[in-house]
Amino acid sequence: MKRREFITLLGGAAAVWPVAARAQQPRRVPVVGVLWHAASAEEEVAFSRPLKEGFTDLGYVEGKTIVFLERYPAEEKERFDAYAIELVGLKVDALIAGSVPAAFACQRATSTIPIILVANPDPVGLKLVSSLARPGGNITGLSAMAFDLAAKRVQLLKEAIPALSRVALLVNPSNPNDANRLISELQPTADRLQVSFEAIEARTPAIERRV
Repeated sequence: MKRREFITLLGGAAAVWPVAARAQQPRRVPVVGVLWHAASAEEEVAFSRPLKEGFTDLGYVEGKTIVFLERYPAEEKERFDAYAIELVGLKVDALIAGSVPAAFACQRATSTIPIILVANPDPVGLKLVSSLARPGGNITGLSAMAFDLAAKRVQLLKEAIPALSRVALLVNPSNPNDANRLISELQPTADRLQVSFEAIEARTPAIERRV
């Protein structure tokens, strides 16, 4: 074999070997960080179970083809921020925000890692995304449209119970702005239908006090 032919052959082989080596390497398992809101896995099971079942339906096997790094901040702002920063530092492939405080913490922690919202009540109003049609940035997910549908819910209640005149409204005092906006959205329709609301704070399953 001539020297030029040998060099050409060697160069071609050098270009192929790395490709073959990469093909033989095991595929990287995606890592998803989940920032919940409660204090333990037991308290979040009603939400974590369907989340993981959804991934299972898509063909993922937890621990083998996908890894979940879950954090439980117990509704403490400092923990939300600390855990969000920790998950970003672990270089997760995506972040799932299980509550509004979790969404804000993730937003503060990263502008590059994808953040998925779980039934967020008002991502546009909370300035998490630019719009529902074009969220922009690194945040996407589901909107519960809690505020947009508030008036309709009052109307449906009145249609179902014509004699309805008084309704208890459970609000989370940890998110006073959400509660105030919800009441403001409800009030015009409630006044028109002659339905009054009594707001009751419920930070935990046990009712704390009336507002």
